[in-house]
Amino acid sequence: MQQESLVEYGSRRVIITITAIFCALLEIVDTTIVNVALNDMKGNLGATLNEIGWVITAYAIGNVIIVPMTSWLSAQFGRRNYFAASVIIFTICSFLCGNASGIWQLVFFRFLQGLGGGALLVTSQTIITESYPPEKRGMAQAIYGLGVIIGPTLGPPLGGYIVEHFSWPYIFYINIPIGTIAALLTLQFVRSPKYAEKKSASEVDWLGIALLAISVGSLQYVLERGQEDDWFASSTITALTVTAVLGVFFFIWRELTVKNPIVELRVLGNGNLRIGTILSFIMGFGLYGSTFIIPLYLQSTLGWTAQQAGELMIPAALTTAFMMPMIGRLIQKGARQQLLVAIGMFIFCIFSFWGYKILTPDTGRTSFLWMLIVRGLGMGLLFIPITTLSLSTLKGQQIGQGASFTGMMRQLGGSFGIALITTFMAHQNSVHRSALVTHIQADNPYVQQRVHNMQQNFINHGIPPDAALQSAYKSLDFMVYKQASVLSYMDVFLYLALMFLICIPFVLIVKEKKHKKEELAEAAAAAH
Repeated sequence: MQQESLVEYGSRRVIITITAIFCALLEIVDTTIVNVALNDMKGNLGATLNEIGWVITAYAIGNVIIVPMTSWLSAQFGRRNYFAASVIIFTICSFLCGNASGIWQLVFFRFLQGLGGGALLVTSQTIITESYPPEKRGMAQAIYGLGVIIGPTLGPPLGGYIVEHFSWPYIFYINIPIGTIAALLTLQFVRSPKYAEKKSASEVDWLGIALLAISVGSLQYVLERGQEDDWFASSTITALTVTAVLGVFFFIWRELTVKNPIVELRVLGNGNLRIGTILSFIMGFGLYGSTFIIPLYLQSTLGWTAQQAGELMIPAALTTAFMMPMIGRLIQKGARQQLLVAIGMFIFCIFSFWGYKILTPDTGRTSFLWMLIVRGLGMGLLFIPITTLSLSTLKGQQIGQGASFTGMMRQLGGSFGIALITTFMAHQNSVHRSALVTHIQADNPYVQQRVHNMQQNFINHGIPPDAALQSAYKSLDFMVYKQASVLSYMDVFLYLALMFLICIPFVLIVKEKKHKKEELAEAAAAAH
């Protein structure tokens, strides 16, 4: 537990806040910015589609391994030193990623970048939190939440703009000046709390570190690559699933029995934290799942560019930005977190059902505006109350440990969400396609007329009759595929709506312990 106040005032606090927010944004934006550049990377590096997917997978694995260890690493090396080192690692690896000459070089540097970046997200919030006095910490939480919610939205339009006007290495190079300035400001202004005595090398839980890296890394690989590798038809996926299950089992056993655990699992004995980690998982599922599914639909079905798809998400991000300070004030005034979370889930349910109702093979741009603004409202109401509730009954060093759990669960929720959505869509695509094909009979006069009209259209464009007929059948097949895809997207939105709707009663029955006002404010600020 710290021995002195870390509260800052005036320009010093402003500098620390801006530095921490930019570091958190760097980490989150880099999660999604590469998505729109994968095609350019593939051609430039001579990689296959499966190989280029590792650029995303390696970063996610690095992230999810390091997040649970951040509390321990901060105590071991000092928060300021660890945070500065993470920024420097992230910045150097950004340069190395941009200069990579081969696909596996790039993948390796992305993994190291993920190890550096994972700390930025968890530690930056703790730094912001402790720089504000208790009565203003709800606002500090809102400021931090702004970056976490907006970050995934900024990635695609920024990446699209850079790829369109420059070249793919620049999506990494833009991190260098920001990272350099952030590292210098961190060393100059950020202070570390006083920790208990450091552990010697012989006291460090090396086995716990190994088990954590193996189990969480294997799980993240399975979630990221399962759909592409046909899940358990792949011996690699099967082996890593078994490794992840056994690794998690032995990791839990180790951490509950060793004297100096790398991750303090006993903190999960706190009821509010247990509820909060589950809600963080669900929020990550909805946040990253919807951030994944909407641009995918816009680009693959409606034919939008990555930049256009990213720009459409901006109104939702601005809505969240507007909501954050208001929610921070409400919590400071004693609003029940459970009620705010329930309202946020209901609004997110409305957004998902709205998406289910408006999707077609040619939905217009204006149809999405208000739907996405509703999404922004829902996310604004979810993030701060969930993170506040998670840590509302923790004290001292437990707050940092709880923050690591909620951060990891939000990340895993996103990975589970994307993995389940892609698998579900692949299944639903085949189901809907089979159902649609039954309505296309060769002896149906309407079908014959449609094929004839398309064939005539191709002939009018100078294509020979036989080739025109083949093109007509291919066009008809594409229409069926497109319609099946739209129906699959609709199913995803419908089930997202049902999932959030089902969660509402469970949130409302959570018992909230009574706290002093100052304790509540402190927990609200330290939430992650």
